[in-house]
Order: sequence, then structure tokens, then C-alpha cells
Amino acid sequence: MRPSLLACPLTICLLSSALAAGAAEPPLPQLEAYTVRDSWRQPIAPVRIADRTWQIGTAGLTALLVVTDDGAVLIDGGMPQAADALLANMARLEVAPADLRLLLSSHAHADHAGPFAALKRRTGARLVANAESAALFARGGTDDLHFGDDIAYPPVDTDRIVMDHEVVSQGGVDFTVHFVPGHTPGSVAWTWTDTRDGRPVRIAYVDSLSAPGYRLQDNPRYPRLVEDYRRTFRTVRELPCDLLLTPHPDASGWDFAAGDAAGARALSCIAYADGAETRFDAQLADEQAKSR
Repeated sequence: MRPSLLACPLTICLLSSALAAGAAEPPLPQLEAYTVRDSWRQPIAPVRIADRTWQIGTAGLTALLVVTDDGAVLIDGGMPQAADALLANMARLEVAPADLRLLLSSHAHADHAGPFAALKRRTGARLVANAESAALFARGGTDDLHFGDDIAYPPVDTDRIVMDHEVVSQGGVDFTVHFVPGHTPGSVAWTWTDTRDGRPVRIAYVDSLSAPGYRLQDNPRYPRLVEDYRRTFRTVRELPCDLLLTPHPDASGWDFAAGDAAGARALSCIAYADGAETRFDAQLADEQAKSR
């Protein structure tokens, strides 16, 4: 089931060549209630990250397919309207819907978990998450601490609740969850080991570390928000991290539209955390100045 690094079926090669030549597929439909930048909705051909790990999402949102010896694992899915595009990219990698065994997530916002309900119905995959994200999944993103009901998506039930540092195994690949609360209370990083160029590579898929428009100080819905961010920055710096990926690829220096050169300027986990903490400090200082 696993695609070869050295060869691909003729139809996949022709499709990839066509896309590379500019014959791009039309963008996914826009949502009425939740509009986003075009790159988040633009399908692309699968991009190989490592021997087992592929980016199958859009140009601006990461969705990682890890092809194991016993089925596949999808980490994040993008916008709610992305299910068909994800399944089409799986088919290009010769992964059938029934081969998708697990759904993992970075956090329970619509631009990353939006198609999970549809994917569960169409593949039978089981959703794995921590308790904080499971609660938000069940509400379809409504009553969000910062966005209210503005970024709702189809509700989805969680099949397995995981604790910090718990290992989720599938087909000989071990995925370790690391809690990194801040962007959401249930934000996580996932780490696993793949191979590339004949060598092991420790991959870290780390959630967003931004606080877009958040009230940081004395937030009644999240009283220890600042403390959680501080702890998260420390956690991310200490992750096993030969190769970093993030839900928004540009946040970690990836350009999936560039194909083989997608990770040419990818950050380290330490640099990612350092940059995020610098921006967080500036945002906090600005909020404090305005409150005086």
C-alpha cells in the first residue's frame, strides 16, 4: 500500500506534472459564515515530507497523511469543505477510504478539524483527542472561548481520549501527544519517527502558538492563559524535533506550493517557540499599556 519513492503510477505522475505546469484544480467553495484566504482552500497534489508522511491538504493548511504498515493516519484536515479533496489525494497515493484508521488533530478549530465528521462517516476512522478538544468537537466549535459561535463546523464525537505524553500506535508507527495549551485549551503537538534518505527523522507537528485577538490578561474564560503559553513555549523547545511542521505551514517556513522545495526554509522547534514568545510578549505588553 505504501507508495515507492522511486516510482509512481502513470496517472499520478501525469497529474503531478499537470499541476506543476500550472493546470491547477479549481478552489474549494467558500463558506458563507466563515470566509478565509484563498490559499486555505486551494487543493494541491500530495507533497512528500518523509517516507511515510505526506502533506495532502491545501496550499495554506496542513493535513498530514502517515501511511503505516496497517492503514493510514490523518493529522488535521483543514476546512469543512475539504473532505472530497482529501479523499482524492488519498486515492492518488493508493490509500482507500477504508484504509484510513485514525484521525488526530492539532486543535478543534474549523480550519483544521472542519471535515472530521464527514471523514468519519465516509471512512470509519476513529477520532483521537484530549478531553478539552473532545468537548469542542462535540459542540462543533461553538461557544469558543475567543470566537464564540463564529467558526462553527459539523460536530463530531471523539472515540478515544488521550492524556499528556500518551502514545497512540498504528501499523508500527508510534505517535506521542504533547499538551501545548494556549491557542486553545486543548492544543497539542504530535511527534513520531519516520525515515528520509535512509535515515530516521523525528517529526514534530506542533500546534499554532499565536493568540489572534485574544484577551491575555485576566481572561474570565481562561484565567491561566498567560501561564499556559509560557509553559507551552518551554515544552515546544524540548520536543524531539528533527523536522517541524505546523497547521499553518507558513508559520514554520513551509511553502507546500513549492513541491519538493516546500521545506527549504523550515524552522526548528526552538526557533518556532522563540519567535512565538517574542510576538506574545509584544502583544501582552501592548495590552498592558492600553489597560493603564
